[in-house]
Amino acid sequence: MMNPSTPREVLIVEALGEAAKLIRQVEALAPALDQSRQSLADAHSGLSGQLAAFETQVLALTEKAKVVAVKHVLTRTEEAARQSADLQSRAMADAARVAFGADIGAALQRLQSLHARPGPRWEPWLTHAAAAATASAATWTLAITLWPR
Repeated sequence: MMNPSTPREVLIVEALGEAAKLIRQVEALAPALDQSRQSLADAHSGLSGQLAAFETQVLALTEKAKVVAVKHVLTRTEEAARQSADLQSRAMADAARVAFGADIGAALQRLQSLHARPGPRWEPWLTHAAAAATASAATWTLAITLWPR
């Protein structure tokens, strides 16, 4: 081969040498790129398997969290219902105590006023007994007069 004679030919020869060097480097990269592609594909399948296992674990954890949350809500609801029932029973007992106390208090005051009154204590009962006897006599009289008819 002939040696380049002009600077232009020198530049062309150098450019062709550089291009050949670049082509050799690109050809050397092809196996490395294939190996990288294969590594990426392997990593993808490994990650897919790990993702499926992770999804399974997350679903199991979610179900467990649901169960725990429902149990917690149920426990709190039962506790609130129990407290409400206790509060209602105490309120009803207090109301009954107040009502019963007022009735007993009024009855005691009447008894005390009867006891403190001067005079015979049998007079009010005698009035009731006389009213009952009069009503009974009137009923018998009416019955006897209407019976023969």
